[in-house]
Amino acid sequence: MASGVIRQSNRRFENLFFSGMAVLILATVFVGFARTYYLAGVFKAPLPNLIIHIHGALFSSWILFLFVQTSLVAAGRVALHRRLGRLGFGLACLTVILGLLAATESLARHFAAGEPGVGAKAFYAIPIADMLVFSTLIYFAFRERFNPAAHKRLILIATITLLDAAFIRWPIPAAWWDLRVAQMCCYALLLLMIGYDLWSTGKVQRATLWASVYLILLQQMSSLIGETVPWQSFATYVQNLARSLH
Repeated sequence: MASGVIRQSNRRFENLFFSGMAVLILATVFVGFARTYYLAGVFKAPLPNLIIHIHGALFSSWILFLFVQTSLVAAGRVALHRRLGRLGFGLACLTVILGLLAATESLARHFAAGEPGVGAKAFYAIPIADMLVFSTLIYFAFRERFNPAAHKRLILIATITLLDAAFIRWPIPAAWWDLRVAQMCCYALLLLMIGYDLWSTGKVQRATLWASVYLILLQQMSSLIGETVPWQSFATYVQNLARSLH
């Protein structure tokens, strides 16, 4: 009886933690995109084109889907949570596709005749890396869907990957609030997960560890790769191709 009470208590704390993380992610995204998207009227927001609108809608849908799924688990509706899982996998795939299209469209818009555009081409590596990390973690999360401990950690870290775009848009009027700081905010959320693992199980779960290392490694490498000559050449090719299709 005592062991059953302990398991129930641990499950309640786990549901509380992951639901709390979903709420924190939801709040982070809302604060970041409130002025330019949500409070601007979503459909009436002054975004560059339809691709960015669809990208924003899918990104928002994924964040809301995460919140709904964690709420279902916390409410004991695990069967419904699993039935919605395939829908979530499809939504994640669409999020990746539109993320790549939005990044490429942004690169094309930052073209200026007679200018090298090194900065825009270097930055192109950042969303590409984010989409690579997100898609990889979602794939493994889907594979581990019958292993709840690994599944929920991989889904959460995959979503944290996308939050640098939200953090960098927080209304903080400071010169030092840049992409690097936004990424550090993402890593702070990873530390929360590591802290929870240590507190709840006495060790860092394998899924938390490898997914966190993978996220940090690729994000930091992308900043360096973006400045290299091969990447600049590749980005130039993509930029010219995207402009020719407009």
